[in-house]
Amino acid sequence: MTKKLLSTLYFLLFTGALFAQSASVSGKITDENGLPMPGALVVLTDINRGAITDNQGSFTLLNVPTGSHQIKISFIGYATIEQDVEVTSGISLDFNMQVSTMLGDEVVVIGDRLKGQAKALNQQKTNSNITNIVASDQMGRFPDANIGDAMKRIPGITMQYDQGEARDIIIRGMAPQLNSVTLNGERLPSAEGDNRRIQMDLIPSDMIQTVEVNKAVLPNMDADAIGGSVNLVTRRAPENFRFSGTLASGVNLLSDKPIYTGSFTIGDRILNDKLGVILSASYNNHDFGSNDIEAVWIDTDEGAVIDEFDIREYQVQRVRRSTSLALDYDINSNHSLYLSSMYNWRDDWENRFRMRVSSLEDAFDDGAFTKLENGTYDITDGRVEYQTKGGLDSDRIKAARLEDQRVYNVTLGGKHVFNKLKSTWSVTYAKASEERPNERYMSFRNGGQNILMDVRNPEEPFAYLTNRQDNFNLELNEITEQYGYTEDVDLNGKLDFQYQYSENGIFKFGGRFRSKDKNRENNFFEYSPLDDNLITTLSSVPNSDQSNPDFLAGSQYQAGFFATPEYLGGLDLANSAIFEREDVLDEYLPGNYEAKENIYAGYVMADHQFTSKFSAIVGVRYEFTDIEYTGNILDLDEETFTKETRSSNYANFLPGVHLKYDINPEFILRMAWTNTIARPNYFDLVPYAEFSPGDQELARGNPDLEATTAMNFDLMAEKYFNTVGLVSAGLFYKDVDSFIYGQTTQNYSDPQFGNDLEYSFPRNGGTASVYGFEASFQKQIWKGLGLYLNYTRTESTTEGIEGREDDDLELPGTANNMFNVSLSYETEKLVVRISVNYASDYIDEIGGDSFEDRFYDEQTFLDINASYAITPKFRVFLEGNNLTNQPLRYYQGIQSRTMQSEYYNARFNIGAKFDLFKK
Repeated sequence: MTKKLLSTLYFLLFTGALFAQSASVSGKITDENGLPMPGALVVLTDINRGAITDNQGSFTLLNVPTGSHQIKISFIGYATIEQDVEVTSGISLDFNMQVSTMLGDEVVVIGDRLKGQAKALNQQKTNSNITNIVASDQMGRFPDANIGDAMKRIPGITMQYDQGEARDIIIRGMAPQLNSVTLNGERLPSAEGDNRRIQMDLIPSDMIQTVEVNKAVLPNMDADAIGGSVNLVTRRAPENFRFSGTLASGVNLLSDKPIYTGSFTIGDRILNDKLGVILSASYNNHDFGSNDIEAVWIDTDEGAVIDEFDIREYQVQRVRRSTSLALDYDINSNHSLYLSSMYNWRDDWENRFRMRVSSLEDAFDDGAFTKLENGTYDITDGRVEYQTKGGLDSDRIKAARLEDQRVYNVTLGGKHVFNKLKSTWSVTYAKASEERPNERYMSFRNGGQNILMDVRNPEEPFAYLTNRQDNFNLELNEITEQYGYTEDVDLNGKLDFQYQYSENGIFKFGGRFRSKDKNRENNFFEYSPLDDNLITTLSSVPNSDQSNPDFLAGSQYQAGFFATPEYLGGLDLANSAIFEREDVLDEYLPGNYEAKENIYAGYVMADHQFTSKFSAIVGVRYEFTDIEYTGNILDLDEETFTKETRSSNYANFLPGVHLKYDINPEFILRMAWTNTIARPNYFDLVPYAEFSPGDQELARGNPDLEATTAMNFDLMAEKYFNTVGLVSAGLFYKDVDSFIYGQTTQNYSDPQFGNDLEYSFPRNGGTASVYGFEASFQKQIWKGLGLYLNYTRTESTTEGIEGREDDDLELPGTANNMFNVSLSYETEKLVVRISVNYASDYIDEIGGDSFEDRFYDEQTFLDINASYAITPKFRVFLEGNNLTNQPLRYYQGIQSRTMQSEYYNARFNIGAKFDLFKK
């Protein structure tokens, strides 16, 4: 790996050295506190030559004639700078901008929130493509728990939740696997074992300065972004010393346990301002949980009833730790180097108590039930299980299931200017891992149990032991311990050039190499007591009552008694004199795999300013993908596994056109035609077969899956206000080919594994059309009162879904309606905001028929934020999230038929921020 990294770096440096230095003009734009101003427009008005500052506030003007020029620098919410400058060879021009905004004859107060909003809007305005930007406030902290929570406020975006936090991103109806996430422009590997998704709840919001959502990607961007590409930008070194931090605590209303949060950032420029250094760190400790019910519905002669029903109680402690370090060194005005790195480490300790009633379909098939009244049944042959989920009782694992996720990356890069030519390069090493050590389960289970089922209200289905005390007589079913480890390692290198071929045009070209190695190595052991009397029934082991009269899904859902996690964690399973161990291959070998993926890409594009109002970007990108996957196939007759390796490669030509027309400096029209792809999830491509005899479930991989491709059309109109505001509206259309969907079919017959199976298999569909419009408004409307709102309407159609050709199905993940509204009030010291976020329901997984389709239900979130500046450098704040107690809810077939309903309750934080800086 080291040899490959050094070879890539040598190639990039050698290529850049082929060009000799010559004259150019560069500089940096900062605000009144010495912080970078990304997206500032810098124009030499006498020769009509301009540039846009990057995320570090830096700009470069190529091939500028020496002599006197007039420079103009503009930025929303800040006073425009206009002055004469004398340009000499290699000159550096640095400017400091000051806040100055008027609303009619009234001064608009630009507080912390508006300063962050001004930077976001300005960058969005000056970007070459269609984007949305979210910036942190000037104190350096988003008013949301993680990056995912901040992103749900962006037009066209909705989030999927896990344990009450926003995790997976859906952009314009495109499922998470159709979108990409980068850190400072470099792809992040995934810590999850079976997909390409980046967990947005892994990265604390404290560590990120700006979130860029590219809805129409440029040819010089990675093309695997059908919905869009999210770029997380970390902080860059300030021009002067700065030390800021946050200290907060709060409470989660479900667990009634405290939340602890702390972060700091320190940065400065040293060595005669040549070396910039910024160090950030963040810590968050959150005890929470969830109240959850789940049901699987079947269609019988009695109508819709449940085959399986769970009551689940989750108790979770989540600790996030994150650090980042960024260095940049200015060799001279034309050449610089930088190093950026970030390390994220999240531990989840989880105990789960699950009561499950199952095998109810067999009872209905066999007539083992009595109908009491419409929708209620007395069942005499149900199966009941009480399961405790935990882990080894050690200082590290704490008798809980520990999920240890880590993601880190290191990037070394450079920028070089040679008169008409500018070159940038970078090499990135990144690694993501997930480890689950000594994960334990203990369950007590019996069939032939008397069950009361109540489905009169399908929104609140219910199935439970007729006599709840019978659970003490349930016999030991199994004790298991497993270990899981997933690793994803990336090595990326890229080299980009800009050549100014005329006073109005820039030619850009470059290449990228991305190498990925991913593997999953799990094991699974079952333990049986050698003494049959050691563990007999649930009553024979230490147990505790996990019932909760305030269970958020409903007081009727009382989980009952379970084996304690401390008892499970304290069992000496390694002692062969007490337990017999069995290596259960079919539980884990089908899930183990190795994946290798190499991507080679190149692009060319021209960025031409035809008139002072009209510009165009035209280009093409080529990506070649080479993959190899190794999985495990079960031979049921021989009870053995064999390894199978499959490989393939494919190429994609991806042209694109971006047009921009400035009706006036504040009113912009944009149009884009782009072509993008989405590669299949890693595990979906693995040649495997996974069979669970007890649950009669079969899942297979599909090595023949093809990458999804899309042709995209976008039209956007944007009206900006110097008083920090925006009105925008746009249309979009996506023609998607070979989309991938997961299909689960009941009563499936397989020649190897038998009949009456639940079968899951990833497939390529035919084509899909996704289209819609979005509108946004944000502005100070009256004396410190601000309004932010946006609405997105998305529609989709599909063709070619096997077995469902005659059904009118939408593309999974397409929420028809997404709406955000935020009302704020701001003075020089006080900021108050109340926000509402809504996303309508959408199909999440396609079943064998409409009865089996799974939907993600609509969700509405209400959040509040308030802060008060005691001094310009010290502020206190209050935050409240999920005040509506919005559950995660899935339904099956129709909206009233609950498949899952999981509640998390609200959480509150109160704290203080400080910001010490030297001007």
